[in-house]
Order: sequence, then C-alpha cells, then structure tokens
Amino acid sequence: MYLAINIVGVLVFLAIGWLLSKDRKQINWRAIAVMVLFNLFLAWFLTSFSIGRAIVDGAAAGFNELMKVAYVGIEFAVPSMVKVKQMDWFVSVLLPILMIVPLFDILTYIGILPWVIKWIGRGLSWLTGQPKFESFFAIEMMFLGNTEALAISNLQLKQMKAERNLTLAMMSMSCVTASIIGAYTQMMPGSYILTAVPVNVINALIVTSMLNPVTVTKEEDTVATMKGSAAAETEVGDVDAEGNAVKEPFFSFLGDSILGAGRLVLIIAANVIAFVALAALIDKLLGYINPWLSLEHILGIVMFPFAWLTGLNVQDSFQFAQYMGMKLVTNEFVVMGKVTGTISTHAFNPHYRAMLTVFLTSFANFSTIGMIIGCFKGIVNKEKNDLISKNVGYMLVSGILVSLLSAAMVGLFVW
Repeated sequence: MYLAINIVGVLVFLAIGWLLSKDRKQINWRAIAVMVLFNLFLAWFLTSFSIGRAIVDGAAAGFNELMKVAYVGIEFAVPSMVKVKQMDWFVSVLLPILMIVPLFDILTYIGILPWVIKWIGRGLSWLTGQPKFESFFAIEMMFLGNTEALAISNLQLKQMKAERNLTLAMMSMSCVTASIIGAYTQMMPGSYILTAVPVNVINALIVTSMLNPVTVTKEEDTVATMKGSAAAETEVGDVDAEGNAVKEPFFSFLGDSILGAGRLVLIIAANVIAFVALAALIDKLLGYINPWLSLEHILGIVMFPFAWLTGLNVQDSFQFAQYMGMKLVTNEFVVMGKVTGTISTHAFNPHYRAMLTVFLTSFANFSTIGMIIGCFKGIVNKEKNDLISKNVGYMLVSGILVSLLSAAMVGLFVW
C-alpha cells in the first residue's frame, strides 16, 4: 500500500509541475520522460545494486576521511576541543570546511574540476536533450554551489535571454556545495547524501523544464568562453593587455580561499544560531496562545499532504512534514542538528531515513532566495533581474518540488 502511495506521490509531484507551468504547450515531454526514467534508474542503481551502493559508500567514506584529515589541523590549533568524548557541532561539522573548501578551490585552480564539470555537463546534455549551458550549470552547482556557479558564469548570464536566466535562478534553489558534503556526512547517512546529489541535478532539470519551458535555438545553444572578455577579470583574476585571463599567484589564491572558507564557516554558524533562536522565540510566543501551537506543528500541518504522498504512515508523515517545513524556513543544518543523534537508530525506519536525508540535501529555503536574487542583481541588467524578482514564488516551488521528487524517487527503492 505504502509503495503504491509513493508511486502516486511521484506522479502528483510531476503533475504539480505541469499544473503550475508558465507554458504547458511548450513542455518537451520526450525530454521529461527520458530524464524521469534515467533518474529512476539512477536512484535504483545507487540504492539497490551492490556496485551502486559501493560507489556511494566509497564516496561517503572518502569525504569522511577528508574530515579526519581536517581534524588533524583543528587538533593542532585547539586540542582541547578535539580530544573530548563528544565534539561540539561547530568543531566536528563546520571547522573541517576550512580545509575542504581550499582543497576544492585548488582542484579548480589547476583545472581538474573545470574539466570534470565540462565533460559531465556535455554528457548530461546529450543524454537529456537539454541545452548545453543548462546541463553544464547543473553540474557546476553540484560541485560549486549556487552563488559560486552563478558568479563564474556571469558572461553567459549576460548573453542569455531573460527567460533562461530565470531557469538558472530556479535551478539554483536545488544545489549543494561539494565542499560542504563532508559536513553533511558527519550528521546524516553518507550514502544517501551522495545519492541525493546527482538525483537532485536531474530533477532540477526536470522541474525547471516543466515550470519554465524555454525554446533554445541552435544559435543560442552555446557555452560562452572567457577569452578576451571584460568579465575575465571578475571571474578568473587579472587580465593582460589583450584581455586574456591571467591566473592569480597560487599562494595568494590559496590565502583568499582559506579566508573565504573562514567567512563561510562564520556565515553558516551565524545563520544556524539565529534561526534556532528565532524559531524558539516564535514557539514561545505561540505557546502563550495555545500550549500545543508551535512553528513545527503549523509547518507540519501545511506540509502533511506532501509528506504522506512519499509513502509514510500518518504519524511518520506528520513528523516528516515538520522537518520539511522547518528546513524550508530555516536551513538544512538546523534540521540535521535535530536528528543527527537518532537518524541511524531504530527510531527511523529505512524508508523514512532515506527520504529525510535526501530531502534535506539541498539549499532550498527562504534565505537562499535572497542570495540568488542578490547574485543576479550584481551580474545581469535590470530587465533580467526584475523578471527573476517577480518569480520568487516559482523559485520556491522549484526548490520544494525538486526536494520532494528526489526524496520520493529514492524512497521507492528503500524500505
């Protein structure tokens, strides 16, 4: 019965994308069908085949090893915070980012990561039939995050029509940053984290292709290059007299990367502290009205139908809905912090555990909208930025639908 409800849930989430589409007649159903089938196979392969499980388990173990290496540096600086029975969340989850972010930046600097992104993006475009840059951008988001991917694509954003810019803004709601995956794997089951990342990429293409179908001609289906552009100074570093990009000296680049990682740690910590405290304040105020009232209960009621469609019983659906709503109004770290001590225990059945982990593995929340709009405002002209600002609702719907679809698709194969 619950499997049947889960299947219906996948179809309902796709139907919502069709129902809310800006132009239903322009939806490329052949491409949608190919992407849905491929994503279902991908979720099946990564969760149900021994080789698929070995891949995600190996990737998760790799990120965990990176975290252990990072602890060596932390222990050197503050041994009293590491050599304890239970490390604080800030130390165990956030401080390793100081090593992992520069590592990924180094891979970008020497050209390995851009090469990987380029070829995976081309393969994805060939497989799904989606425009080259949208596919390329989906892979960029998987490794770099939303604002970073937008920043290094500013030349392309300026050349593209406004409707395609909106598509990228909607896709940006569903990304993660590879350098933070290590932090996620310390709090949630790593195999499901690593399963969620590629599944989210395909679902971001599916959902945006339905909500905002855009016809892209062969002439428009290009990926802009940086050579000779004024944007090179912004994206790559300095430019020479002929306008060609010149790389920043390595150790200067590394220093900037480390400082950027430090700012990221502080930003995440500040957001989590503020959101948890504000949620507690709202709960306290609601409690004066009625002891039962709380932010989680209200969000649980709103999100309950969607949670139930993922194949959970009523009790689990309400709890799942509360976590879903809390993630959307705060961020994924807040919810992960609530469940990290019990997620791997019998308190959560395998189906619930898989879906909750997958749903949380994205930046889809209200604060992300502001970051995306702010990033576009600094890159594109007023006309394009105004179109994005007028479609905040579509951005939020896109992020929610991608998370729901990903959770429901993975949930089909984990019981």
